[in-house]
Amino acid sequence: MPEGLVLVGGRLIVGDGTAPIDNAVVITDDSGLITYVGGSPSPPAVIPTARVLDVSGCTVMPGFFDCHIHFHLDGLWGMHRRQDEYPPVHVFETAARMRETLYAGVTSARDLGGTGAGFRVAQERGLLEGPRLQVALRLLSHTGGHADMTCKSGHDLVRMAGEGHEICDTPAEARLSVRRVLRDGADLVKVCATGGISTPADQPEDEGLSEEEIATVVDEARRHRRRRVAAHAQGAAGIINAIRGGVTSIEHGYLIDDEGMDLALERGVFVVPTLSAFSSLDRGDAMSATTRQTALRIRDETHVRIAAAIERGVKIAAGTDAPAGRYGHNLEELERLVGLGMSPMDAIVAGTATAADLCGVSDILGTVETGKIADLAICAGDPLSGISALSNPDNIRLVIQGGRVVKDTDRRASQAVAPAR
Repeated sequence: MPEGLVLVGGRLIVGDGTAPIDNAVVITDDSGLITYVGGSPSPPAVIPTARVLDVSGCTVMPGFFDCHIHFHLDGLWGMHRRQDEYPPVHVFETAARMRETLYAGVTSARDLGGTGAGFRVAQERGLLEGPRLQVALRLLSHTGGHADMTCKSGHDLVRMAGEGHEICDTPAEARLSVRRVLRDGADLVKVCATGGISTPADQPEDEGLSEEEIATVVDEARRHRRRRVAAHAQGAAGIINAIRGGVTSIEHGYLIDDEGMDLALERGVFVVPTLSAFSSLDRGDAMSATTRQTALRIRDETHVRIAAAIERGVKIAAGTDAPAGRYGHNLEELERLVGLGMSPMDAIVAGTATAADLCGVSDILGTVETGKIADLAICAGDPLSGISALSNPDNIRLVIQGGRVVKDTDRRASQAVAPAR
């Protein structure tokens, strides 16, 4: 249960790009909301049972978002081994990955394919520790597209893993697919507008669902509480189809061209670059020779194109595509964004305020402001001086979610009562 907390002595990054506040005070109440944010000279009275957290030498920030993750997978080819696993084992492994991500300072996440709505409900009920979840459940793809994992052998990796996908080859079929995923508990819809690096039958530059089919998906999602639509889109042509079709976000966007950037800026579309996905190459993760070759082929151009999107001011939100990125090291993505031209402050905003805006929750999350939910990440040192401090989860000393301390590495949360003022 939440309890009143008083954070004192740290440097505060609000999350909206404004200048940090030194020696800040943040007060939360026993409903898990932030009730005061400001300097230390004159904070208001606090509830008598509030716990004081001395965060001197640390930076207080909003809890981060990972806007593109797949908690159900343990690796790019984890689906192979799933056929030999008892289902409860997979459930506990998924829960462990969620907890590891939370402890890295990520208090909210969009799971864009595979993880069931039951994990969202379990997290909401306090049955497992993990980020607040929005789930897409299943990807919408055409036959032979990115979500069609039928190999040359005839084996369908997705079906073998006990999961599902939505294959739709006409606008009418796409509309039905939207209805099915929403019926099954999806919070948003994900379409495949291009092929992918790991797809058996296509490449990143290949187009996926057509502009008409994507527009149909967007229309059907709109009819159901204006659900948002995310587009897996790596090649330039598919990115343009997706934006013209009305999607909220471009996922990956690796080969976005100038026209795609123009459209994204014109329509306010977000791009989630998932640069961390390429880290699987450096780690030597198990993958097919074709997948490795494709990733190496587009990596350098990806860096050029995403750097251009950053420079032009396209709205960038942080996401890792874990397990291609690393669970528990999710904030490495911010370091990669800085490497392509973002300032450390802008990278933090990409993982907080901009990400909350993408997820449609900026009214309650994403910045440290009075009245918002107390999701906070407290880091040792100053990430504005070195964003790599956030990449190491050991530097995330405290994580607070909904006003409840869920990680306290230094045991800073004292039993002292804050004095009334």
